[in-house]
Parts: sequence; structure tokens; C-alpha cells
Amino acid sequence: MSQAVSTETQNRLQYSLLSLRLGVFIVMLMWTMDKFINPAHSAKVFEVFYGINSSTMVVYVIGAVQLLLILAFVSGIQKRITYGLIFLLHGASTLAAFGKYLDGFNNLLFFAAWPMWAACLALYLLRDEDVKFTVK
Repeated sequence: MSQAVSTETQNRLQYSLLSLRLGVFIVMLMWTMDKFINPAHSAKVFEVFYGINSSTMVVYVIGAVQLLLILAFVSGIQKRITYGLIFLLHGASTLAAFGKYLDGFNNLLFFAAWPMWAACLALYLLRDEDVKFTVK
């Protein structure tokens, strides 16, 4: 940040970015844990939204990779890569459910994906400023 920005403003920005990072992480953690706790549900999601038939083992592997990614993301490791992947993965998830938006009032919860995707974009664009409680 430029020298003209006050310390108070930098601190507010850093805590704001931390709150976005933690919020995105909590949602992604629940989606990841679903792959381990209820792999049949995750397999059904892959089939319905992505047209992918997957076995329980495939769901577990995807869950393990996703867990590593979200842990790196919440820790602020390799931000260009991890924040970028989170943005792309959540974007794919958001767009894959496009049909749900056409019947919006029967699928209201799907609309929560859009502000989360915006948060992912904000985190990616401001990744160099997101330094509060990150791995240096």
C-alpha cells in the first residue's frame, strides 16, 4: 500500500480480508468434509451438476486434494495459486448450478454463491494486502 494510507486503514483492510478469507474457508471446509462424511452426496452432486460419475474412492481423493488446497488458502500460502484456484473452483461451482437460478424463488440458497464468488475475486485481487495471520 502507498505511504499515504493510514495505519488504521491498512489494519481495517487486513482484518476485512482476513474475515473474507475465513468466511470462504468455512464454506469450503464444509463442502470438503461432506466428501468424507457423506461421499454418496458428493458423488450425486458431481453427477447432477457436472455430469461426472464418480466412485467413493474418487470422491475421497478429490476431498483430500481440496482439503490441502483450502488449508493452504486459509494459511495464505502461495496466494496467487491458491486464491486463484479457489476463485476458479468456486466460479465453476457457481456457474454449474446456472439452471437453479432460472427458478430462483425455489432455489434461493444457490444465490449465496454469487457474493462468495465476489469475495473470492476480492481476495485474489487484494492478495498482496491480505497478510493478517498468513504464512510469510
